[in-house]
Amino acid sequence: MRSRRPLPSRRLSGRAFARLPAVAVLLSAAAGCSSTDAAVSVTVPTPSRQEATLCRALHKELPDTLADLGRGDPEPGSELTAGWGDGAIVLRCGVPRPAEMNDPQAQGIDADGVNWMLEERDSGPRFTTTYRQTYVEVTMDSRFSHDSTPLAGLADAVEKTVPSSL
Repeated sequence: MRSRRPLPSRRLSGRAFARLPAVAVLLSAAAGCSSTDAAVSVTVPTPSRQEATLCRALHKELPDTLADLGRGDPEPGSELTAGWGDGAIVLRCGVPRPAEMNDPQAQGIDADGVNWMLEERDSGPRFTTTYRQTYVEVTMDSRFSHDSTPLAGLADAVEKTVPSSL
């Protein structure tokens, strides 16, 4: 780590002094938009030991980018969760079976051989795998309200590591 040396002092003119509040506002606004902000926080699932083993295998196969978004896993760090695009897409593996799966009117989608149940939400869609030995949930922010393409980017990893329950 580099040591910090004090900056030489100099007197500010009236004009320079008047600009300081504007500069401070701009710097604080830029810091608020920084990608170094704290990671998105999610609840880590608590699956059975067998399901956790499947989730750890899935975690190793997940892509570094998804829908042109870079990987940035949520906090707390866990092999049961993953994220892309500062929380735009969040995956949780080993979640409980959603009650909505009991609804015969529930919407479903197939993405490259993996079946998902769709739940429409104001914040964006939530998808949960069906017919798998553990449930994988993917939430997306509202920009993906009518775009399930990221699921295709996850299909190979899910297919390879989370066997069908049929």
